[in-house]
Amino acid sequence: MRSATITRKTAETDISVTVTLDGSGSHDCQTGVGFFDHMLDQLARHSLIDLTIRAKGDLHIDDHHTVEDVGIALGQALAKALGDKRGIRRYGHFRLAMDDAQIATALDLSARPFLIWNVDFPTPKIGTFDTELVREFFQALATHGGITLHVDKPHGFNSHHIAEAAFKSVARALREAVEPDPRLGNALPSTKGAL
Repeated sequence: MRSATITRKTAETDISVTVTLDGSGSHDCQTGVGFFDHMLDQLARHSLIDLTIRAKGDLHIDDHHTVEDVGIALGQALAKALGDKRGIRRYGHFRLAMDDAQIATALDLSARPFLIWNVDFPTPKIGTFDTELVREFFQALATHGGITLHVDKPHGFNSHHIAEAAFKSVARALREAVEPDPRLGNALPSTKGAL
């Protein structure tokens, strides 16, 4: 079973993340940030990666540290669960439509973190959630997961739909990338001999 648990404790947050790559998309995410929990649930459900998150953060200041540090811990958990990445597809892409919003994601589990983020939001907040934190989460995920991640928004005028479409699109691309490739066997999906 490809799974991992990461704990991260700082002066700002106390976080535990458990992932199971070969799951069914079950989720139990409790960060204290309601909208973020909803997005993490979408990430699990549409990637079919089982996800359990417990986070306590300095929410009396704002949501930033909690959201960013969950991204860090989740990226580390994904990298640990993938191990040496033998036999995986490595690449994933998905274009997802949600009402007015359309998000296109392409990613590579390359161990070379990079984020291209062409997603803007028409409002600064979704309820009480700062929309700029969506990018912060994916930056942390890409950096600490060793993921080359490109996310583009061709369409969208509703901030909730844009954010949710982004999480779902990344989830579906991740699902493709982490899956075992039956034609590859136990080989690495790279000519370099390492990822």
